[in-house]
Amino acid sequence: MSIEDWEARVAALWERLDAMDRDAFVAAMRDLAAERGPDDPVALFEVGGAHDSTGYTEIAVGYYERAIAAGLSGVRRRRVSIQMASSLRETGRPEEALKVIEEERTRGSDEYDDALAMCEALTLAKLGRDREGLSVALIALAPHLPRYQRSTVNYARGLVGLDPLP
Repeated sequence: MSIEDWEARVAALWERLDAMDRDAFVAAMRDLAAERGPDDPVALFEVGGAHDSTGYTEIAVGYYERAIAAGLSGVRRRRVSIQMASSLRETGRPEEALKVIEEERTRGSDEYDDALAMCEALTLAKLGRDREGLSVALIALAPHLPRYQRSTVNYARGLVGLDPLP
């Protein structure tokens, strides 16, 4: 079976998530992952996501870490950082989550920048750093506004004691 066929089957399973019992969903994803082998980074990522999406957040972190160690790349590498940081935050490890986010920021920029900012804002709030979190969220929001982008960024910078941009 080709990777494209396998990916289509994974996508079809994700489409059925809300209609399935959570344990049945995880088992079905594990079965699909087994077709790719125990060390396949994409399969590990998908099994981690299945655990995460069904409330087995702590278990998901281990799969995410294994996926990264196995060489997960591309857009899934970015997504695993966001998902793992979220899981770490929600399982009482927000400091670790912030480190994952900070490391991911060094990897470049893509269509997941705003999702990364959302995760960072929530993590900062969890750490009691609400003003920093609000600043991150407003800076991510600014490019999407029809007007007031510059003002929004400068207000957001002011929340954390930074000078306005010229």
